Amino acid sequence: MEKIRTVIFCGGSGTRMREQTEYIPKPLVTVGDRPILWHIMKIYSHYGLNDYVLCLGYRGDMIREYFLNYEWLTQDFTMNLRSRLEWTTHEQHKIEDWTITFADTGQKTLTAGRLQKVEKFLKGSDTFMATYGDGVADVDVKKLLKFHKDNGKIATITGAHPSSKYGLLQTDPDKCIVSFQQKPKLGEYINIGFMVFEKKVFDYLEEDKMIEDVFVELAKEGEIVMYPHEGFFHSMDTFKDYEDLNELWAKGKTPWALWKDKR
Repeated sequence: MEKIRTVIFCGGSGTRMREQTEYIPKPLVTVGDRPILWHIMKIYSHYGLNDYVLCLGYRGDMIREYFLNYEWLTQDFTMNLRSRLEWTTHEQHKIEDWTITFADTGQKTLTAGRLQKVEKFLKGSDTFMATYGDGVADVDVKKLLKFHKDNGKIATITGAHPSSKYGLLQTDPDKCIVSFQQKPKLGEYINIGFMVFEKKVFDYLEEDKMIEDVFVELAKEGEIVMYPHEGFFHSMDTFKDYEDLNELWAKGKTPWALWKDKR
């Protein structure tokens, strides 16, 4: 994998799940004992992408503090109150080799504006990745990147089939119910993030736009394609989503956890 940075949108206020986000930013809401942001970064890291730019906004200081204290939050250690030099960690697992840029992109900035504000941190490769800070999937990032390169467009987004939040009924001609389908997958695709861009996308960005508005413009010019993902995807939009993801984690049903140690 070439040196490609991954931008993660971490600035929203998460108004649809106030039970968790009144006091913390949504990317820090936990799945198991780690923030969903950590899970997302582990997915990319599994494919050798370890360089991140976090677009901070709502309670962004808490995301900074989490990673500044990461070593002490994730390992057992012995401390001497008088000398930090005498603090000793008792390594339980290998610390991730991640390079993280923390960029304050404003409290109310829309997603296209957030991306515009971090352009200066995306030096080097003309290609970069981006995703939202609230969804996990078992996307093969290496195949996604190849798909993007093969198509030669400015943007690639990953599409997956959403699950209906309602159960569906099937009936016979006499209206007798013959089957129930609980939250079946629908036939349409939705954008789940896991996006790849060429730097030409910055010609389309404005501070008062959502990134989805940019997609409409790119579609008119034939400069955006969809990478179809038929596997697992789950976002954390509501408190019920939070409960569902944590239930999957507790049961060990974690298809997005591609890394070996699951920690």
